[in-house]
Amino acid sequence: MKKEVKVLAPGTVANLVCGFDVLGLCLHEPNDIMEVKLLDKREVIIHSADGYPLPSDPTQNTAGAPLIEMINELNKNIGFEITIHKKIKPGSGLGSSAASAAGATVAANHLLGNIFSNQDLVRFAMYGEKVASGVKHADNVAPCIYGGVTLIRSIHPLDIVSIPCPDLFVTIVHPQIEVRTADARQILRKEVLLKDAIRQWGNIAGLVAGFMQNDLDLIGRSLEDVIIEPVRSILIPGFDAVKSKCKEAGALGGGISGSGPSIFMLSKDKATAEIVEKVMKDIYDNIGLPYYTYVTTINKSGVTIID
Repeated sequence: MKKEVKVLAPGTVANLVCGFDVLGLCLHEPNDIMEVKLLDKREVIIHSADGYPLPSDPTQNTAGAPLIEMINELNKNIGFEITIHKKIKPGSGLGSSAASAAGATVAANHLLGNIFSNQDLVRFAMYGEKVASGVKHADNVAPCIYGGVTLIRSIHPLDIVSIPCPDLFVTIVHPQIEVRTADARQILRKEVLLKDAIRQWGNIAGLVAGFMQNDLDLIGRSLEDVIIEPVRSILIPGFDAVKSKCKEAGALGGGISGSGPSIFMLSKDKATAEIVEKVMKDIYDNIGLPYYTYVTTINKSGVTIID
């Protein structure tokens, strides 16, 4: 078996506005780089390549926890040493914890001769998400591993569906504030009105149908959230202005990426996506809040072996 591998672990956008915990897409940018070595002793060792303060205890690390589960399931005298080049900032809403968890599981599986299925890898990677947020959700790790757009039809039992989608452009602005996933979950309502649930179900079904039918108008109409976004958006300065002005500039629609603070917008072409980026920059320049922006596309490959 090969003893060492390097992978590119991509960022992701979870929820896709209306699909809380059930929809997600994979991005071409930003990415983490992870180097994983196979060891002949039962341990997991974590290194931060660039000095970013990552937990060294593997049980408290989003890359380490999935590998502990994998080793326990195999019940073999093996382990892994991981070096993480962390480029996706934790708390950005761009799937930082998922990139670590998914990248580690894909790399480890490669070193073991690809003995696990993608669904197995998602099952392991969810332990990393539990470390980050206290909840084993799959809407980031699934697209990170499968690539493209994924639907989490069920967690128990785990049932993941890959959704065909158009080659859309994704514009992202990441205001330089942190919104912890665990905190963003705590503010959500525990119960919703039936009329809101019905409207949300229609939007989820419409968005999936829009992706599958390459119907851009339907995608745009379905990018509406009446349950989660109204609560979480108050944590993100400038959110309402970004969403309305980007749609006026030609974006199909968009919203909060994961639990925020990043905001994403989908566009049909690169020219529109770049106009949308300028709108985002102008809004945050006027607010006076530092930010990063990305103009990228949907990554249909997921975690990639690069060496």
